[in-house]
Amino acid sequence: MSYVIDRRLNGKNKSTVNRQRFLRRYKAHIKKAVEEAVGRRSITDIEHGEQISIPGRDIDEPIFHHGPGGRQTRVFPGNREFSTGDRIARPESGGGGGGGGSQAGNSGEGEDDFVFQITQEEFLDFMFEDLALPNLIKRHLTGTDTFRTVRAGISQQGNPSRINIVRSMRSAHARRIALSGGSRARLREAVKELELLHQQQPDNLLDIKALEEEIEQLRARIDRVPFLDTFDLRYNLLVKQPDPSSRAVMFCLMDVSGSMTQATKDIAKRFYILLYLFLQRNYERIEVVFIRHHTSAKEVDEEEFFYSRETGGTIVSSALRMMQQIIADRYSPAEWNIYCAQASDGDNWNDDSPICRELLVRQLMPAMQYYCYVEITPREHQALWYEYEQVAEHFPDSFAQQQIVDAGDIYPVFRKLFQKRMAT
Repeated sequence: MSYVIDRRLNGKNKSTVNRQRFLRRYKAHIKKAVEEAVGRRSITDIEHGEQISIPGRDIDEPIFHHGPGGRQTRVFPGNREFSTGDRIARPESGGGGGGGGSQAGNSGEGEDDFVFQITQEEFLDFMFEDLALPNLIKRHLTGTDTFRTVRAGISQQGNPSRINIVRSMRSAHARRIALSGGSRARLREAVKELELLHQQQPDNLLDIKALEEEIEQLRARIDRVPFLDTFDLRYNLLVKQPDPSSRAVMFCLMDVSGSMTQATKDIAKRFYILLYLFLQRNYERIEVVFIRHHTSAKEVDEEEFFYSRETGGTIVSSALRMMQQIIADRYSPAEWNIYCAQASDGDNWNDDSPICRELLVRQLMPAMQYYCYVEITPREHQALWYEYEQVAEHFPDSFAQQQIVDAGDIYPVFRKLFQKRMAT
């Protein structure tokens, strides 16, 4: 029996590999806990990750055991409480420890749930794992400032750290065969001739000496061929290839009219915070355009979008017209993947809702990859919702609308809108 002792020094994150293996193994439990965490706390409260609990029975190693049925005979050690022939009652389900309880008991045993902490990065990984921008296509390469390293075969020059041992030894072996193949063949023949001469003509010293000298010369010639030469060295060739990425822009349209209560605005802001985190984490090259609107629309920065207190009446078409103008000025549909997320309480000036539908159907939607509308209201749908339903009939693959009643609906609605779709 042999033993392998690993004496390598472990770094600060010495359990990183085992931790990632554990996270992959219990991915279903962790993902469920992350989804529950999003529903019970603020979207922005993510700096401390999340505490995950896994039932003890789910982390036990699998074992083989006898199935139910059949006749079994078991012998238990005796004690002061039972005698031969006594029947032992089956323990009640959950009677052991581990689950907790309101009363103490004097029997039973079990295991507590396994509880551990995941980091902020791991929390966000599980949170956005199966989400993606729909219909994202590579329309335009944004320069060559990003690269990825890929294998490009074998080279005779390279960094010593990238030497390919197998290919180098194969090349050396082929070289030795080519340079010393004839000498090795003649050496084998000379050895056989010497053995035969010793057997048949042991007194023929002259020929024997000549063969011995020839054998020594052949062996010396073979030994002069180096086992490994610099000419034999082969290296793994790595090259940098430009990594093409898609140009994408996300328009965030938020209604800040007087009909939007503070609670409704807070839900809209939380939805956009979640969207912003998702975009910044999953996509390197994406621009975000913030537009606030009441009776008039205004392009603002991130700070003003989330914290400005300006309000007024409601004309939704003003935001759509501004988005149309911005697209015409800065984001050519031939080069950009254009997305929009609109949040409103659905309240709009009556004559304006049909205008919004016409703007979307005739001008905006043909240039967009995806448009999602979120109506934040516990009441019945407003006129804008029904007008947008007609838009969805024209563009079923690129238009979606959902309703949010309270803060608990934010994450489920977000997942419905940005769930990864199978490629068609």
